[in-house]
Amino acid sequence: MFGIGTAELMIIALIALVVLGPEKLPKAARFAGLWIRRARAQWYSVKSELERELAAEDLKRSVRDAQRSIEDVGTQLRDAEQHARSSLDDVRKEAGDLVAQARRMSSEPPATHRSLDALPEPTPEVAPALPPDAIAGDPTQPPVPATVADEETDRGVAR
Repeated sequence: MFGIGTAELMIIALIALVVLGPEKLPKAARFAGLWIRRARAQWYSVKSELERELAAEDLKRSVRDAQRSIEDVGTQLRDAEQHARSSLDDVRKEAGDLVAQARRMSSEPPATHRSLDALPEPTPEVAPALPPDAIAGDPTQPPVPATVADEETDRGVAR
């Protein structure tokens, strides 16, 4: 413990025996043991108290860190709320501007547009007649009904 070996302990015990004598040596040994036990108990008490205080300090530090992180999250949420509210206000303002612009457009036509009455009439285009054996016709034109003579000719060809 203190770097004292067996030989040193024997020398100390021999000196104590010579100094105290055989009658007082057991009483002195009990007294020394009592003080050593008290010193150890005091040391363990101080050590455990110090450990409890350190644990309490660590717990307080953890609680402070948790509170700070909660405050940071709260701040971030408030900032996000303010950003969302400002964005929503911007969208509402733009929607109001668009509604006002649409109302102005519907109430009075702009001067740059011509009236539809001034446009010339479109001329209908005449599609060329398809041969009777054509597979497909113009999809924009209605189908031309076949005459009875054409049907008989088609049947004769098919026979």
